Amino acid sequence: MTVGRFVTGLLVGLIFCVSYADIFAQTAGSLVIAGNGPEQRTIEALARAFEKSNPRAYVDILWDENSKPLQLVTTGQAQIAVTGAEDPAFAATQIGWDGIGILVHLSNFTKEVTKQQVANIFSGKIKEWSELGGPETKILLIDRPRNQNIRDTFETQLGITGKIAEAAKVLGGDEVVVRTVVGTLPPLSAVAYISLSTGLSAVSDGVAVRLLPLDKVEPETPTVKDGRYSLRRPLLLLSKKEPNALVEAFSTFALSPPGQTIIGDMYVPMPKK
Repeated sequence: MTVGRFVTGLLVGLIFCVSYADIFAQTAGSLVIAGNGPEQRTIEALARAFEKSNPRAYVDILWDENSKPLQLVTTGQAQIAVTGAEDPAFAATQIGWDGIGILVHLSNFTKEVTKQQVANIFSGKIKEWSELGGPETKILLIDRPRNQNIRDTFETQLGITGKIAEAAKVLGGDEVVVRTVVGTLPPLSAVAYISLSTGLSAVSDGVAVRLLPLDKVEPETPTVKDGRYSLRRPLLLLSKKEPNALVEAFSTFALSPPGQTIIGDMYVPMPKK
């Protein structure tokens, strides 16, 4: 080998090593992700897969149904907040979709509802199931905590922000909501809104609940994906607008084929470009 070729090869090797080191360094460090909604299991699975692909990166999950994820990002206690609505003060990356299902007991006589009827139910304008073709039974509303992003999206899309009836029973986790709908007496009285992924899992597991079609559209993954089922919310990663290599690396991983496969286990992945 001539000296020229040796030097050229050495330079190429050095450039490769430096580039690789730069990429590797970008995925090193600690990242904190905060949330309060039903996405915890999916985010935890993403975090563990990300750590496996980036051995020098560590992801901690702060999840509490009573927390305020965006506030944690603002104060620096977290770098990413998992939400269902954008905020102009933060950078947002959408990583998937989730439908919002209208959950009732299996014995409920109501076959389907319109979006306007759902708005009227939760704002208290419709008070009995007889107004929707059922028996003269008072509707028991199940609401969600004010800080949870599923409530924000639900209220906004139905145009009832701040108008949900005060008599509604407020429950946190989706699993608690399902158990309450099943255990309420009389069984057909309760109605709740819930992450569609959780609702579909409950139905497939044989739990005595069902999800109401909305505007004659079945609540299913394909209809959420193409937008026919209109009551849906984006799965968003919100962060400060200043550049952060680790945040960018995690967001990129969430949108990669392996990340989208994990998201697709529970939610609707992003359309392939």
